Amino acid sequence: MVVSTEPVVYPDSDGLPMSENTEQFRWIVYIKEGLEWLFVDAPDVFVAGDLLWYPLEGDNKTRQAPDALVAFGRPKGKRGSYRQWQEAGVPPQVVFEVLSPGNSVREMMRKFAFYQRFGVEEYYIYDPEAGTLDGYRRQGEVLEDIESPAGWVSPRLRVRFDLDAEGQLQMWRPDGAPFESYVEIAARAEQERQRAEQERQRAEQAEQRAEQERQRAEQAERRRALSLVLRLLTRQVGTLEPGVSERVGGLPDEGLDALAEALLDFGSAADLQSWLDGRAAG
Repeated sequence: MVVSTEPVVYPDSDGLPMSENTEQFRWIVYIKEGLEWLFVDAPDVFVAGDLLWYPLEGDNKTRQAPDALVAFGRPKGKRGSYRQWQEAGVPPQVVFEVLSPGNSVREMMRKFAFYQRFGVEEYYIYDPEAGTLDGYRRQGEVLEDIESPAGWVSPRLRVRFDLDAEGQLQMWRPDGAPFESYVEIAARAEQERQRAEQERQRAEQAEQRAEQERQRAEQAERRRALSLVLRLLTRQVGTLEPGVSERVGGLPDEGLDALAEALLDFGSAADLQSWLDGRAAG
């Protein structure tokens, strides 16, 4: 007997397409990306889609590529395949399959036997065409049927499953938020952006209104101060000559304040005129 010394090669692809049609692909992405989002902050939860899983070292024939898998206790990161002996012996605990018309009964039985044999704890099968969801949970050495997957909460994922009236799969995070497609996420993000922009515009408009109110208040205060200074000047030096009121009105705020302090020392209109000329020269 000749024993080969050639290293065993574990291909990263089985040569099969990830999906057979757009509907199957859409649901694979929905599940896989939703799980990625769910565990985005968990460094020790690895999520993948259509990744070949090799459970046995030295055996590159025994393998499966679940449409989505979750491995708890394994770090995130790039992998060409999931080689269990390099993953501390940890098998993916949760796997998903999305059926397409090309999936045969024999193929699905083979997958079920593989997942049961190699330690999967939860196995979910969604058929978009039939609008059905099947689930299996490990009891000892076997995967047993979940009687009613709709409304079921995954012990591992803490995700709730449901089917709507049209048989569309719905998955809900532990916080009650639904899994969403990229289109739904993008639409919600755009709505949030528009709301934020509207809030920014409202805040800017409110700030402008406040500035306008402040300016109106300052203008009203200046008019009152100017009126008072002009009345006091008239009492102090008599009727003001033509053009004097305009010159006083043209003083800046600090000039008007200075005039209000100086006017009590004026004895005549000439004193006022001299003071104004001095301000102009200064």
